[in-house]
Amino acid sequence: MLRLLRDVPGRNGSSLITLEHAGETIVVALRRAPAARRFTLRVRFAARDAVLTMPSRASLRDARAFAERHAAWIAARLNRLPATIPFAHGSVIPLRGVDHALIHLPEKRGTVWTEERDDVAAGVALCVAGQPEHVHRRVQDHFKREARRDLEGAVARHAAALGLPPRGVGLRDPVSRWGSCSSSGSLNFSWRLVMAPPFVLDYLAAHEVAHLVHLDHSPRFWSLTRKLCRDTDRAEAWLSAHGAHLHKYGAKG
Repeated sequence: MLRLLRDVPGRNGSSLITLEHAGETIVVALRRAPAARRFTLRVRFAARDAVLTMPSRASLRDARAFAERHAAWIAARLNRLPATIPFAHGSVIPLRGVDHALIHLPEKRGTVWTEERDDVAAGVALCVAGQPEHVHRRVQDHFKREARRDLEGAVARHAAALGLPPRGVGLRDPVSRWGSCSSSGSLNFSWRLVMAPPFVLDYLAAHEVAHLVHLDHSPRFWSLTRKLCRDTDRAEAWLSAHGAHLHKYGAKG
């Protein structure tokens, strides 16, 4: 039997409906959209939750009823999401599009490094020294350092092609976008891009640099982006097919 447990405030003033279905707890975020004409549900891969979009004038009671009627649908799709993969010994994690076997070597000195090894199926290992409780943080810190280095280089190259001054690069871990450019020209990127093939990271750098000229997605923006990055369409296709999977890595064990 399904029952409503509670409504709680979410981010940015949104509401969360928490349901219980077949012994599992389901969290549904409510999002009001002025253009919405009906209730729609979708499951977010990265956040591993469900979002119910509702018309601005719809009532919370109707939203709850709609969520209840579709709880089995939500649960089924959440249960079909790929399992998360922790930054832990034995996991296989991509770095710049190449699978690396994560090996914890507590007896070694240092932090994180890569090396070719014949004793792992991937052929290359991401080696981590230190105590077990430090492995997750060390791997994530390593990925962030590598992402910053790659993104700063790509941003500088694309900005120079447009005759623009170098821009600072910020790193975040958003669930809904890979990069952003503010009206003041601040560029931010997901550090998870370092797990994707290099042409994907380069495209995102070009994409956000192009926003320094056109802060929209107009034809002029896409023309400039394609001028900066010939792999724009290829990278967009890769992100559409595989991008969400980057969020399954790094769950704490």
